Amino acid sequence: MKQDPPSRVGRRLAAIVAADVAGYSRLMGLDEVGTARTLREHRKVTDALVAKHGGRLVKSTGDGVLLEFPSVVDAVECAVAIQAAMFQRNYGVPADRQMLLRIGINLGDILIEGEDILGDGVNIAARLESIAKPGAICISSSAHEQVRGKVACEFADIGPQMLKNIEHPVWAYTLMTNPLSEVGGAQTGRPSAPRLSIVVLPFANIGGDAEQEYFVDGITESLTTDLSRISGAFVIARNTAFTFKGRAVDVKKIGSELNVRYVLEGSVQRSGNRMRVNVQLIDAETANHLWAERFDKPVADLFDMQDEIVSRLANTLGAQLIAAEARRAETLAHPDVMDLCFQGTACRNRGPGLEDQSLAKRFYERALALEPKNVEALVGLAQVDATTAGSFLTDNRGERFAAAEANLIKALSLAPEHAWAHMLLGFIQISTNRAAQGIAECEQALVLDRNLAGAYGWMGIAKVYMGRPEETEEHIQHALRLSPRDPGAYRWVHFVGVAKSELNDDAEALQWLRRGVELNRNYAIGHFHLAAALARLGRLDEARAAAQAGMTLDPAFTVRRMRSFLASDNPIYLAWRERVYDGMRRAGLPEG
Repeated sequence: MKQDPPSRVGRRLAAIVAADVAGYSRLMGLDEVGTARTLREHRKVTDALVAKHGGRLVKSTGDGVLLEFPSVVDAVECAVAIQAAMFQRNYGVPADRQMLLRIGINLGDILIEGEDILGDGVNIAARLESIAKPGAICISSSAHEQVRGKVACEFADIGPQMLKNIEHPVWAYTLMTNPLSEVGGAQTGRPSAPRLSIVVLPFANIGGDAEQEYFVDGITESLTTDLSRISGAFVIARNTAFTFKGRAVDVKKIGSELNVRYVLEGSVQRSGNRMRVNVQLIDAETANHLWAERFDKPVADLFDMQDEIVSRLANTLGAQLIAAEARRAETLAHPDVMDLCFQGTACRNRGPGLEDQSLAKRFYERALALEPKNVEALVGLAQVDATTAGSFLTDNRGERFAAAEANLIKALSLAPEHAWAHMLLGFIQISTNRAAQGIAECEQALVLDRNLAGAYGWMGIAKVYMGRPEETEEHIQHALRLSPRDPGAYRWVHFVGVAKSELNDDAEALQWLRRGVELNRNYAIGHFHLAAALARLGRLDEARAAAQAGMTLDPAFTVRRMRSFLASDNPIYLAWRERVYDGMRRAGLPEG
């Protein structure tokens, strides 16, 4: 008897989509016949969408389907269209009877056996579907790389995920809701808006100058892109946001339609040779204004202005959004990991004082107790330890720096492209006699996030430690242009004062050091350096007052503590440090 030839087995790269109905067994238990009929009706709609986007149904298993697409963009756009259709079809259905889909998407190598597909690429898609929330889409980093900037939606980064029977963690992104749905009004059972969710509405072009229109739209588009770099941010894509261009808007209605917590709106007006940009951040649930800013400056190169405005806004908004989320978390009886991280960051941003840093540390430690591999908590805890050590608030500087570095290495093993972790590791290396290595880490952080002003700040102090203080101010000025109201700006200004002191320009150093103290009076080491500069200028009464102000913040400070841990063995730096110690003694600070 002639045997059939064996089925051909091959491999190819494909976009795999796995989908199922959340809580299908429960729905069947409520109404078996009705649930089966509803699923069939939904499948007619979703099958048509799959065909429209060039997909292929590989197989169906009860309430689940496995699909294959030649393009990840097609796969994601189909998934978004399916969730939009389901959103509409569930409208008005009681919450306990809604049929919500979970969808997982992966780009991977697959094994073909006849009409079936197998392999890790398929398994990862199925596992991503299993961790997706009802009504959500969860995609792998390999898929995200292919669709970023190419689809009309923005995915929130949820970090590395340990998936069942998958050996290595899979970096994942999620689209929590459907921003493209045009269904109006409230809906029972609708998911709450994601944290850090925001839409940047197209800025208004006051005056209607057509040449200026490109500049105005460019700010909106660039800001949308840059805000999406904030870890965990959910930013509505520009294609959706621009559907509101030129329309009078109701902020609450937009928040409901797009399911976001915050709305940013602004305007641009040109008058003669000056440009004025107004922006305001609004709570979409209450319509309360949370923050407003105005830029008013001479017109220069429009592209340079656009970059500067976007960088300033992105930096400030990052801090404002986290502060707003921290205020929300304060009202919760049982905050989760991210709520605790937001509260820790808000405390940390208040300043380098021991009380705020200790409180921030407790929040991060509570988060890590709930989720030991949470990247944001690891980085936050590292920042607290690095700040405490860097501000000379402890006698155990070496131990605190080492603990911070260990947590950062762990965080970067989980999230290799975490810009803030690279920057913070750079600071620790700079502070522990590895300045060149630290500068390289800061440069890598800027490759990942061009708006990371702190990276320029740390490179500025690195030049002091390397005996090249004449280069410090340029780095700091760059940081201040990017983020003039940054929570860390007081420290950057202080670094210039330190550099001027190393250059033996005590009068200039005094101006910068005093400005640093004025920006943040809780920075104890800032008062101590100011005291030393005043003493070196012979202004001993003022020097003693500055020293006392610092001792009020850090009563345990001694010159010995500062001398015990050197950031560099560069001769120029070491000679300058001796002059600082002498000024501190003359100001009345204890030797220890």
